Amino acid sequence: MKWLEISICVDGELAEAVADVLGRHVHHGVATELIIDEENQARPSDQVMVRGYLPIDGSEEQLKDRIEHDLWHLRQIQHIPDPGYQLVEQQDWTEQWRQHYHPMPIGERLLLIPAWYQPPESSRKVLMLEPGMAFGTGTHPTSRLCLQALEEHIKRGDRVYDIGCGSGILSIASLLLGAGEVIAIDSDPAAIQSTRENAELNQVADRITLISGSLDELLAENSEDPLSGEIIVANILTKVLISMLHGGLTRLLHPGSKLILSGILADQTGQILEATHAQGLDLLEVRGEKDWRAMVFEKNKAAPRGGSSNSMDDSGG
Repeated sequence: MKWLEISICVDGELAEAVADVLGRHVHHGVATELIIDEENQARPSDQVMVRGYLPIDGSEEQLKDRIEHDLWHLRQIQHIPDPGYQLVEQQDWTEQWRQHYHPMPIGERLLLIPAWYQPPESSRKVLMLEPGMAFGTGTHPTSRLCLQALEEHIKRGDRVYDIGCGSGILSIASLLLGAGEVIAIDSDPAAIQSTRENAELNQVADRITLISGSLDELLAENSEDPLSGEIIVANILTKVLISMLHGGLTRLLHPGSKLILSGILADQTGQILEATHAQGLDLLEVRGEKDWRAMVFEKNKAAPRGGSSNSMDDSGG
């Protein structure tokens, strides 16, 4: 049997959206390969190759049309190049799919590798992921910004909340960076399962508490005295972050705790600042990559409520 490989090279910030499109139609998951900068092998470039595979069984032309249709809608937002197509023999399919994943250095201390890859000799903390899900593979700027912020702010033994845990990448990274325990929350059962599998792969499952449900449900079940954390990280859309801030997210923080928010476009930082104004949060830093921002706050030690008058530009850190 033969397979039709579909490949599209896009900016990192578009990779997950393109992977989501391909994932609706292809078999056995989507491969996302972060292209390494040829001049500096220690850092990734801005380009990601997204690949998927269709069986040559008579349905491939119809599926190609559907993929092109979905890509057309994405192109109304931002330019996406035309996909490339090539035939792949059955016996080479698995290796062809896997060979596109390579070690990916993140920040100063982490190295992401696919599950089947032989861990290289490295002074970095190795984080293994089973690719195949479109979200949470570390290729998107918002994921990298979160990982860099966690590296900067986690202290040994911290309790971390990962709100919207996806693949579990932030939960696992937190433990590798020194956290004592993680509480991972997601309303998507598939995300909970993915986090569980990746946590087991990295031998940290015994230190992650998985909660299937929403933040509202968590707070409702612990209405009197929710267990607070030293770090809360949430990599979600801005409108969802704002909804959570208004819905009691800061109840999980104690004075001195850090809140890391990502998934924020540069022109949306003002909305986040407005939402945090009366929540007793001080803005510590804004990290940036291309059009994306991650914002780090600290729960005010002096007052239980009240926003910070701290102001910073959002040019990135």
